[in-house]
Amino acid sequence: MREFTDVNGREWMAMVREEGGTDYKGRFYLILQLMEGVDAEPLELREVRWNSERTAVRTLSTMSLVELRRRLRSATGRAT
Repeated sequence: MREFTDVNGREWMAMVREEGGTDYKGRFYLILQLMEGVDAEPLELREVRWNSERTAVRTLSTMSLVELRRRLRSATGRAT
């Protein structure tokens, strides 16, 4: 998990979610959760995938703030 702020100063959490099934390739994907609203649905970025949780966590920990914000813009653009 990784906390970050968007350009408006709102706090977000980047997390990994596991998709069930028999195929293990690309089983883990990125979700972004707004920290302010407890009831807010997370934004799922199913195109950002990893084969293992370990790799996903390592990638999130090294991802730049610019990259996280870019992914957030992409996800919020699709959600509207």
